[in-house]
Amino acid sequence: MPYIIDGHNLIPHVGLRLDALDDEMALVEMLRKFCRIKKKRVEVYFDGAPPGQNRTQKFGYVTAHFVRRGRTADEAIHARLRKMGNSARNWIVVSSDHEVINSAKSFRAGQFSADEFAQQIEEANFFAQNNPNSPDEDKKLSKQEVDQWMALFSAGEEKEGNS
Repeated sequence: MPYIIDGHNLIPHVGLRLDALDDEMALVEMLRKFCRIKKKRVEVYFDGAPPGQNRTQKFGYVTAHFVRRGRTADEAIHARLRKMGNSARNWIVVSSDHEVINSAKSFRAGQFSADEFAQQIEEANFFAQNNPNSPDEDKKLSKQEVDQWMALFSAGEEKEGNS
C-alpha cells in the first residue's frame, strides 16, 4: 500500500530538526531510500511554502507536495483523501496529528503514527545495510567485470569506426 505522509509531523521522529533549512529535502531523501528498499510509493505534504514556491515535485517513488502559506498540509491531505473516494482505503496515512488521523479513518484509509513509520524507516535501513542483496546497496564491480565491460564497449566503438 502507498503512503500519504504529513511531512512536518514526521520530521522530528526520524532524527531531523524542523528548524533546519533543508529539513524537507532531507526527509524526501530518507523517503526515497525507504521507497527503493520497500518498493512503495509515497506522497508527502509540507505546509508553509512561500508564495510562488507551492508546487508538486516528483523524486522517484516520492511525490512531494509543498502547500502554499494560508493552507495547511492537513487540509491538503484531507482534500487528497476526499478526491480518492473509496480508493483511499488502499492507502496508509502517516501522522500523529489527531485531525489527520480522524480524516484517514473517515475515508477508511490505514493509519500509522509518525513513531510507527519512523520505526519502519529504521528497520528498512537496517535491512539494507545488513543484506548483501538489498536493492539499495551499491554493487561494486570486480576488476574482471570492469575489464569485460570495457572490452565490450571498445568492441562496439571499433565497429562504429569501421562503418
